[in-house]
Amino acid sequence: MKIIGTGSAAPELRITNDDLSAFLDTSDEWIRTRTGIAERRILTDEALEDLAAEAAEKALEQAGLGAGQVDYIFCSNVINPYLTPALSCVIQGKIGAACPCIDLNGACAGFLYALEMAEAYLKSGKCQNILIVAAECPSRMVDWTDRATCVLFGDGAAAAVVSAGGEDASFLMHTSCDASVLHAYHASGNCPYTPQTASSPLFMNGQEVYKFAVSRSTEDLRTLCADRGMELSQVGHFLLHQANLRILEAVRTRLKQPKEKFPHNVELHGNTSSAGIAILLDELNRGGALQKGEYLAMSAFGAGLTSGACILKWEL
Repeated sequence: MKIIGTGSAAPELRITNDDLSAFLDTSDEWIRTRTGIAERRILTDEALEDLAAEAAEKALEQAGLGAGQVDYIFCSNVINPYLTPALSCVIQGKIGAACPCIDLNGACAGFLYALEMAEAYLKSGKCQNILIVAAECPSRMVDWTDRATCVLFGDGAAAAVVSAGGEDASFLMHTSCDASVLHAYHASGNCPYTPQTASSPLFMNGQEVYKFAVSRSTEDLRTLCADRGMELSQVGHFLLHQANLRILEAVRTRLKQPKEKFPHNVELHGNTSSAGIAILLDELNRGGALQKGEYLAMSAFGAGLTSGACILKWEL
């Protein structure tokens, strides 16, 4: 499997930490020291599906493909305006594709789950080109009076086109069921046979998430390198889920790798859920930071609790 094109898109509205301090008991210093985040992009009257389509079209353009050459669309998404149809179906129509589509919800690890699924489809010979889109608006599932959660998140979309060929990627996926640590609930609707419940904003036990994230990322990356017969030093860049700068630094320190191998953009985007790694990948790609032939190691973690890691050769 090889990545042959990437793209990303962000909402227009930038919200700084100072903007948040106007209505929250918080400050730029409080947020930065705990998370590394300085600002985030938030959807206003834009549609998430439009951002997703923009990211997809940029990825296809770089890949040199038309929408008609896409054999499948996978969309990683946690929350969007549609309960049904799948967001991938809406994206398909907007870009003019004619292939089958499916959404998946692997929480913040969803982009890596989609990559693993894509490799399996490509290896089977059923597909030649697969479009993966990660489109997220976590700003719409947090309580904006809760400074512990709302300051963390931002909205955005990114895409990658993957194609058959190249060197096989390696994956390590993991789920450890613990919904109590990180969750949000749908409203029950008005079925007369069902107890009525309201939707709930996102709840997160930050300390437990931190411990899970650092331990799983560290263990997964070490295991994946060992299974592949690689040393950690042979990895060109480590792309981690952009949730919190302290998590990234803790993993880097445990792996004893130099800072330049751990790029980050969480300070400008906040936590964009499964779109985080995909946005970072596109920014590095278009900024010329990735060298053809280098190995990329990716690691993500999220509600579930899910985690995923991947090592692939960059061939674009």
